[in-house]
Amino acid sequence: MTSAIAPSDNRWADKTPDPRAWKGRQGRSRRAASLEQDRAAGGADRRLVDLGDGRRARASVELKLLPRTRRIRAYLRWSDKGRSPARYLGEVEHATRAENLAQGWRLAWDRGLLVAPDVTTSSWAKTPAVRAVMRANKARDTGPELRLRSLLHKRGLRYRVNAKPLPSLRRTADVVFPAARIAIFVDGCYWHGCPEHYRPAHANGGFWREKIDGNRARDRETDQLLADADWTVIRIWEHEDPTEAANRVEEVVRGEGHVRPLRPGR
Repeated sequence: MTSAIAPSDNRWADKTPDPRAWKGRQGRSRRAASLEQDRAAGGADRRLVDLGDGRRARASVELKLLPRTRRIRAYLRWSDKGRSPARYLGEVEHATRAENLAQGWRLAWDRGLLVAPDVTTSSWAKTPAVRAVMRANKARDTGPELRLRSLLHKRGLRYRVNAKPLPSLRRTADVVFPAARIAIFVDGCYWHGCPEHYRPAHANGGFWREKIDGNRARDRETDQLLADADWTVIRIWEHEDPTEAANRVEEVVRGEGHVRPLRPGR
């Protein structure tokens, strides 16, 4: 069993650790950071924590340098209903960030903080990685939604959450301004086919292409149906900067300018 590094084993007792041992590359994309965690953990399906009530979340290992003691500590972090819990894993002492992340994941497994993927053969999700995505996906109250709602609330805007703009239409918007007849949808990059970040699945590819294409068609239909009923629709990708997204929403709600396009390319 892997254990935390004892004080006497600190390889950096007399010098500060090289940044390459703990610091991530600046300017990297969210996708690159996720792939780095996948490699260190041994796969995307080996990064899951159990939240209870049948819910799971994708976790990450975070490395922090303690300048005074010149030690590197590893923490396990994940998101749950707008919170970001963290568990201390232990100290790591390798020369590279990749090795230290891998050690952090081993510590997480040793401490029983992670759950094994479901390998039920009858599942329609054909690979452990796809099943991991299914479990980690949330239909509502996602991180991007919560950040946007928080910014809008701080600006004095009041709204309904996860509501149907039209009672007769079985479509739920993430944020609704009933009086202004404005519906906000925060779309996940995978499920809604983001042109920047969506990558088709290799396993069971035909099924997933049909699924994503169906979601795209449903989005276009929803936009048109709401427009026909004199509603304004604003769609926001989950990767968009939340402050810029909040600016766009506020501008439309307060009527300070013309309605911008739903999203680039739409």
